[in-house]
Amino acid sequence: MFSASKLKSVDFYRKIPRDLTEASLSGAGLSIIAALSMMFLFGMELNDYLTVSTSTSIIVDKSTDEEFLRIDFNISFPALSCEFASVDVSDVLGTNRLNITKTVRKFSIDPNLIPTGSEFHPGPIPKVNRHGDDTEEEYGDGSISLTADNFEKLAHQYPVLVVNFYAPWCYWSNRLKPSWERTAKTMRERYDLEMDGRILLGKVDCTEEGGLCRRHHVQGYPSIRIFRRGSDIKENHGHHDHESYYGERDTESLVAAMESLVAPVPRESHKLALEDKSNQTTDTAKRPAPLTSGCRIEGFVRVKKVPGNLVISAHSGAHSFDPSQINVSHVISQFSFGKKLSPRMVSELKRLTPYLGGSHDRLTGRSYITNHADVTANVTISEVNTLFSVSSMNSKL
Repeated sequence: MFSASKLKSVDFYRKIPRDLTEASLSGAGLSIIAALSMMFLFGMELNDYLTVSTSTSIIVDKSTDEEFLRIDFNISFPALSCEFASVDVSDVLGTNRLNITKTVRKFSIDPNLIPTGSEFHPGPIPKVNRHGDDTEEEYGDGSISLTADNFEKLAHQYPVLVVNFYAPWCYWSNRLKPSWERTAKTMRERYDLEMDGRILLGKVDCTEEGGLCRRHHVQGYPSIRIFRRGSDIKENHGHHDHESYYGERDTESLVAAMESLVAPVPRESHKLALEDKSNQTTDTAKRPAPLTSGCRIEGFVRVKKVPGNLVISAHSGAHSFDPSQINVSHVISQFSFGKKLSPRMVSELKRLTPYLGGSHDRLTGRSYITNHADVTANVTISEVNTLFSVSSMNSKL
């Protein structure tokens, strides 16, 4: 038989001596330190689990497209005239190409994006060498100040009305002002308004008559428009556009240009206009704005595979632009990089896109529109600005 002492030696549930289970200050301190340590380690592990890590890598492009990347685009600007629309490309290697026209086509459109004529062929952006007279002789006010109240009346009263749409803060407008006033004074002396009156030179301050300037789609200062019997719209093979003067701006050149406008107009035309106005009530109501305010730009450019920018903006070397008058709202019909995919590859890409996330053609159908009637009327949407590179191709709109 086993003794009691031997039986106790196989006890699995031995009791700890009472003196070891008594609470003490040192034990309490160790317990608190252990609890804080466990909470700290748990928090660190949880934070590491929830943290998103981003890794960046550079992948060498081994495609057979050589060193150039093709960018295709079709973008409509409902409120930007083709007269000033410019496609520019620049990159970090020093490339700076302005107003690309070789692979780019422009079409005038109305605010509803409907074409108003054939392809727009403006040629290169006009370059003015003489922006005014070099002399500093005194000049008086020879042109007539036009406002929304008298514009329509005078536009219909004279066979030819040439208007200088300007802004007092514009450098180019101030350069033009002396020669414009001298030209107006010369034309009034040669073609007296009462005896002849075939031509009248006027001016519109667009800071005071903003609505009048917007109605005539004036986007750059100074803009010299030619109105024939109340309309400045000219038609050329189905294409409608504003008739403007782009020549030199010194007095001699302006006078010669005005003379060429008067030459084909019969002298009796002004008298007939006055007689017609005596028999009919003058309608001074505002005419609806001509539907030639927008531009659709389509085509492609080839760019180097380095960080750079593709910019579509209003550009001119002889005009100033007011952000409150310029509206580069746009609708994107197409914007793609690289070679076009075959229909089979496109269908496969569309099938896999829901599983991969995102979209294969994010920009197509996107609209970025601002109306002058909105509370943000003085906010101009930034021009289309696209960053292209080997490793990333993002679009900033």
